[in-house]
Amino acid sequence: MLSSPKLPASATFITALDGGIVGRTGLKLSDNDKQRALEAEYRALETAPLGQPVAWKGRNASGEVVAAAPYQVGSQNCRQYTHTITVDGKPTTARGAACRNDDGTWTPLE
Repeated sequence: MLSSPKLPASATFITALDGGIVGRTGLKLSDNDKQRALEAEYRALETAPLGQPVAWKGRNASGEVVAAAPYQVGSQNCRQYTHTITVDGKPTTARGAACRNDDGTWTPLE
């Protein structure tokens, strides 16, 4: 039986992060590493307990995302979070916030 390659169920959610805060670091990551970093951002925002790191490891980089306590903006749940990415042994930390949409996606705040 042949199976067609499918995007992960979280692909829509990852796309909605619009590059997440990892995209704002200026670091050059491979597509695979960037995907792992964004998946970690989504998992941290969606399910991680306060202060619990969500770690990821790619081929050329690794990192961890730590989300703060949720807070309300209007009817949306939002969270601040920190993403530390290590490339060639050098850590870079970015901070940001995102709010959850009705469809379950998260949109970064500018």
